[in-house]
Amino acid sequence: MQTANIQKPLINKGIVFWLKNNLFASPAHTLATILVLWCLVFSIPAVIEWAWLQANFSATSGRECQQSTGACWSFIQHKYRMILFGIYPFDEQWRPFLVTLLLIALIVYSAIPKFWKKSLLAVWGIVIILCGVLMQGGVFSLSYVETSRWGGLPVTLILSIFGIVIATPIGILLALGRRSEMPLIRTLCIAYIEIIRGVPFISLLFMASVMVPLFFPEGMSMDKLLRAQLAVIIYVSAYIAEVVRGGLQSIPKGQFEGAASLGLNYWQTMRLVILPQALKVVIPPLVSIFISVFKDTSLVVIIGIYDLTLSAKAALADPIWQGFSVETYVFIGSIYFVFCYAMSRYSRYIEQRLDLGTQR
Repeated sequence: MQTANIQKPLINKGIVFWLKNNLFASPAHTLATILVLWCLVFSIPAVIEWAWLQANFSATSGRECQQSTGACWSFIQHKYRMILFGIYPFDEQWRPFLVTLLLIALIVYSAIPKFWKKSLLAVWGIVIILCGVLMQGGVFSLSYVETSRWGGLPVTLILSIFGIVIATPIGILLALGRRSEMPLIRTLCIAYIEIIRGVPFISLLFMASVMVPLFFPEGMSMDKLLRAQLAVIIYVSAYIAEVVRGGLQSIPKGQFEGAASLGLNYWQTMRLVILPQALKVVIPPLVSIFISVFKDTSLVVIIGIYDLTLSAKAALADPIWQGFSVETYVFIGSIYFVFCYAMSRYSRYIEQRLDLGTQR
């Protein structure tokens, strides 16, 4: 009588198992791990020494900071209001600070699924009105501040948030128009998408800043910030349209036939059957566009709008504090990273919530 060989199951636990399967799974993985560790061993101590051990946190002027060999974080302590709010009147900077908190709270509120109701539109309307009143003033005993003096993080948030929110439905309509059976609509949508995607964003900003005022009658003009916002919307909508078109093409033909068999018309089919599936598929590339938009708003500096980047440059222009651009760009880079990383993680959350991807 032969006894059966009973093989015990392997326990896939422990630090050794994780290291073997994630860092040393093959010769190529092992080589890459060694190279990365070698770079970290030489770079991390130097960064810690510069950013912390030899850094100056208490200097009162740039001359004191220049005597130290590390970072001068005192510059950020003295100039953070200039960096975050630009040339907005110093005594009124509580207003852009409050606007920044309102916009961030609005995005967080809108990201929670249980608040996805019709009342969300009313919340957006109220917050938009409050932000406009706070930033511009002229009412409720608030001093008037023209948009040319707006700057810093609030401007970056305004351009990116409203650019994305307005451009998304326009991009969806353009994607539907590109697949339309009406030749004129399809041709116009294709021309719009290809032309906008074929020119740099900088050229659109220049056109919005220089050429758009030429089309207005004498004595009339459009605010520079509004023109930049329109350029962002036009640019982003074309890219969103192409991404959504790819999602629409991924939907099987049977979904259209099933909707038709239920007696749904074109708009009912798109709203109830096709678009929900198509938008699920394109969540990752859509979020990539949103992240790119948030970073690309820094290009508005070329038309003289004080976004976060230009406000940082204005802070560096102080003759008492000069030569600390590394610390400044590390600071604003950290702000960009926090927002972009939050969008990336939220994208992962939405994908998991909708059960996208292949779980292994």
